[in-house]
Amino acid sequence: MSERYMQGMATRRAVLGDAHVDRAEATKTPFDVPFQSLITESAWGTVWSDDTISKRERSMLTLALLAATGNFEEIPMHIRATANTGATKDDVIQAFLHVAIYAGVPKANHAIKLARQTYAEMEGAQ
Repeated sequence: MSERYMQGMATRRAVLGDAHVDRAEATKTPFDVPFQSLITESAWGTVWSDDTISKRERSMLTLALLAATGNFEEIPMHIRATANTGATKDDVIQAFLHVAIYAGVPKANHAIKLARQTYAEMEGAQ
């Protein structure tokens, strides 16, 4: 394992939590190992591990980009990650308001719906 991979895995665990990463690792197959290595090294080991901007800011950017590009399936995972990144509900709604203005109201509306559902699940689990 490369140093970048190990840093990526540490950052991934810090942001998403051990339980999430352990579940993802348990479902890896030989087919998707190259992809998992790529995202661990590049997304987590390079981008998320850089300290130029905070994890809170990265969290807000990620949520806005996921919503703006219509990649809604990862929004709940990144909402749950806000518990570790420091992005507040106010931060998240502001990110989605930007999505509404610059990328479209329907995308922001759907992202907000997913965020509401995920926050409700998170609060029910406590």
